[in-house]
Amino acid sequence: MPGPLDQISIIAIGYAVIVALACVYSALRWRARPPWLDSLAWMLEVLVVIRALAGLAVLAGGSRPEEFSTHLGYLIASVCIVPIALGSVPDDRGPWSVGVIGVAAVAVLVISVRMMTTL
Repeated sequence: MPGPLDQISIIAIGYAVIVALACVYSALRWRARPPWLDSLAWMLEVLVVIRALAGLAVLAGGSRPEEFSTHLGYLIASVCIVPIALGSVPDDRGPWSVGVIGVAAVAVLVISVRMMTTL
């Protein structure tokens, strides 16, 4: 049975898929970044921060993964990706900015899967 950290990671993975699909839809439909896409990305960031806090609590509780530094790096990187992506395209509403958010969502998805395998 998966633990709480795995359950949060599964939710983050599912939500990252939703954000990535919304990016594809936005790029094909409007060719511009709609305001609600920013909200979806920030909600993904909230989920990732919750998972990072839960991951730190698991580490503080004495559970040590085999690859401690890799797991800690994944925790830190997952929290940094979405703000960096949104901060790099604050005024650009074109299709490239949609792509940047989509790539960030896919990166969060991959890191979430990797975190589940390293713990």
